[in-house]
Amino acid sequence: MTRIAFFLPSLAGGGAERVCVNLAAGFLARGIDVDFVLARESGELLDILSPAVRRVNLNASRALFSLWPLVDYLRKVQPEALISAPDHVNLIAIWARLLAGVKTRTVITTHNTLSIVVRQSAKPQEKFYPILLRLFQRYATHLVAVSQGAAEDLARTAHIPRSRISVIYNPAVHSALRDLALQPNFHPWFADGHPPVILAAGRLIPQKDYPTLLRAFSILKGNRLIRLAILGEGKEQAVLGKLAADLGISSNLDFMGFDNNPYRYMTRCSVFVLSSAWEGFSIALAEALACGAQIVSTDCPNGPAEILDHGKYGRLVPVGDPAAMAEAIGAALDFPLPVDMLHKRAEAFSVDVAVEKYLGILGLS
Repeated sequence: MTRIAFFLPSLAGGGAERVCVNLAAGFLARGIDVDFVLARESGELLDILSPAVRRVNLNASRALFSLWPLVDYLRKVQPEALISAPDHVNLIAIWARLLAGVKTRTVITTHNTLSIVVRQSAKPQEKFYPILLRLFQRYATHLVAVSQGAAEDLARTAHIPRSRISVIYNPAVHSALRDLALQPNFHPWFADGHPPVILAAGRLIPQKDYPTLLRAFSILKGNRLIRLAILGEGKEQAVLGKLAADLGISSNLDFMGFDNNPYRYMTRCSVFVLSSAWEGFSIALAEALACGAQIVSTDCPNGPAEILDHGKYGRLVPVGDPAAMAEAIGAALDFPLPVDMLHKRAEAFSVDVAVEKYLGILGLS
């Protein structure tokens, strides 16, 4: 049997991890065996990983310490391919394959805008990642970026030939999404007859720039009866809570925490907003499209403009501009786009499309 392995630090609820879970389901549907090789067997997404996936726990306290256990795994199992994510474990995957001396094809994936990630990182070792990637990328079988913009940024930042990098959009739309979107939603704000709910989803971290969203919401709240719900967890919650109090919007804001089924909220919200300062793709944006949500997004590097076809399928606003965001949310409430058109666009980001492309570059289609 053909076997494909994913190598990840854990299954925490991030975009790259969710992408791998979706890809795994797609590979299984094609009759391919799948292993999830995890530095630590932990994370919220373990609950939605298919039971048909074999889990391999490397029991490493840090991702770097998983190198030799990963070498041992590759020597024993020798999967046809090893797909790694996110950036900081890609080098470990390359080194492990070299040390193991096996024929396993390595596919390293970039899910973010590398230049900004490196510039914003507080970890000194991450500043060296582009240099190390430039030196060792030749030993990876394939390099994949999740948007054209992310691919071009990766090529510039790591001085890698652009022709070396394939672009495969994230598999956001899977067979179970529509059924999950119809599951009961017991949050009272989303019931019929209640005021419109603006929804955002993503980790509470600086990259997502929730302060701009809160300020935009405070502008809108002065003119409309609306509510704001944010799905996600993170270190910024206390700071955001204080800002909400200062803006006088706390009673109309709910930090809902992490939920394995965000689709039941996306399909019932009035507008879905992405306020990010930067992305690599934004799987949440593609998921919201699949749920038929009206969308407002920052035109940040990179991904949203490609997903929304430069504003055809949702409204794009400048990064860090609360007034423009408030105006766009109001327009989305008043002049919604046809839901069928949004559903059709979402098909470009399906699991089947992504799986076919991965199998194509691996020579397994």
